Amino acid sequence: MSRKILVIVSEHGYWAEELIGPVSKFDERGYEVIFATPTGKRAHALPPSLDANYIDPPLGRSVTTEENARLGREFEQSSRLDSPLDIEAWVPERPYTSDEGYLPKLEQYHRDLDRLDADIAGYDAILVVGGSGPIVDLANNERVHALILAFHKAGKVVAAECYGVACLAFARDWSDRGSIIRGKHVTGHCKEYDYKDGTGFLGTDFNMGPPPYPLEYILRDATGPRGAYHGNFGKPVSVIVDFPFVTGRSTPDSYLTGQKIVEVLEDGLTRYGW
Repeated sequence: MSRKILVIVSEHGYWAEELIGPVSKFDERGYEVIFATPTGKRAHALPPSLDANYIDPPLGRSVTTEENARLGREFEQSSRLDSPLDIEAWVPERPYTSDEGYLPKLEQYHRDLDRLDADIAGYDAILVVGGSGPIVDLANNERVHALILAFHKAGKVVAAECYGVACLAFARDWSDRGSIIRGKHVTGHCKEYDYKDGTGFLGTDFNMGPPPYPLEYILRDATGPRGAYHGNFGKPVSVIVDFPFVTGRSTPDSYLTGQKIVEVLEDGLTRYGW
């Protein structure tokens, strides 16, 4: 059966393996992959993710093989990311309460949101690709949250990697502000993997110390007492499936994340990794 996957990529830099890993699994199965970015601009890989000689500071070693560096460069040079969907043009944004005509604008906003249900009907899953870029333009992007919520409401697979998992934590029911991953099991970039200095992004000269928030702490809080965050620090890979969610911790988990999405879609996998 043909499948269709919406893959959301940051315009401020994705980690190459975290895109090519799952996408290669989708390609193997003949899935249709549609890319989307926050404003429709072409996404680009973070330079360290294309360099097998780059030493990851927390681990003190390279996290990119020569093969994945080559595959990342080939993907970057291809045309696959040239014409992504424009999320800003596609998904409405909630008006400010101070806007003139707030009530009719809010009602129109909800009418426009309802149209997303039809827009995503042909998709089987959504994936948010990781890297440091999502910190800038995906994590607190209400339009991205709206897409995630629409997929979740429709019972479709919702997947994310690394810092992209923050989007799941912040996608919330507007009435009670509870995260959609409350009560669920997830993984994501653990505290031990955070840089102490030099977290960088594309498209800006802003190069900061550690990330602006420890994702692990956010995920622990968002999942609540009946769910759990699994960092699995010290283990080679960490991928968690708690249907409808599939989450990958970081770079080495990328291919397995894609494989588990395939298994959820084709084999009915509902639980894995804990």
